[in-house]
Amino acid sequence: MLLALLGNDNAVGEFEERLWECARQAERRVNAAFFGGRAPTRQECGEEVVVDGCAKPITRAMLLGQQKHVLALQCVREVLEELWPRPFSLEQRYRYYPNAKVLEFVTPEEEARLIAQGCTRELWRTIKPDIVLHADDNWRRAVLTLDFKFPCPDTNEARWREYGEDSAYVGSNQRDVYKAALRGKAVIISPQGVILR
Repeated sequence: MLLALLGNDNAVGEFEERLWECARQAERRVNAAFFGGRAPTRQECGEEVVVDGCAKPITRAMLLGQQKHVLALQCVREVLEELWPRPFSLEQRYRYYPNAKVLEFVTPEEEARLIAQGCTRELWRTIKPDIVLHADDNWRRAVLTLDFKFPCPDTNEARWREYGEDSAYVGSNQRDVYKAALRGKAVIISPQGVILR
C-alpha cells in the first residue's frame, strides 16, 4: 500500500530513511543538551525526577523521551509535507471501544480541557499514536501508524508498550490496539531503525 501511494521503491526507501533520521537527530540533540553528547546510563534513565498531577512518578527516561518526541515530530512534519501526498495526523487522540469496534475523534480542545483538570482519568479509553498516514480524508482509517520509541538506556530494545491492569486495553500492546482501531499497519521508528514487528 505504501509503495502504491508513494510511487516506487526509491520513494519508500527515502521516506523510511528520512523518518529514521528524525529519530536519530532528536536522540543526538537531547543527549547533547543533557549529557554532553553521551547516552544516559541505566541508572540515570531510572531516576525519578518529578511527580505528575495524578501523583505518579516520572522518570528521567520518560522526560527525555517526551523531549525527543517533540523534536522528532517537528522534523517529521517537514518530511510528510514534502513526501506524503495524502492527509496525515500528528499526535491525534482517539477514543477507541474495542468490543464495539468504534473509534471516536477527540478534539485538541477536549484533550486540553481534560489535561488541565490535573488527573487525566477521562483519557482512560484513548490512544494517541504519534503519526497516522491516511490514504484519503477518512481520519478513522490508516494506511500506516507510526510511533517513535526512544529506549533509555539506548541498549534497551525499542518495543511497543504493553497495556497493564489500569488500562482499557489490558492484555494488548500499542501495536495491536493501533492496528485494530485504525485498521492499518503499525510501525516503530527509533534511533535503532524502523521496526516492522
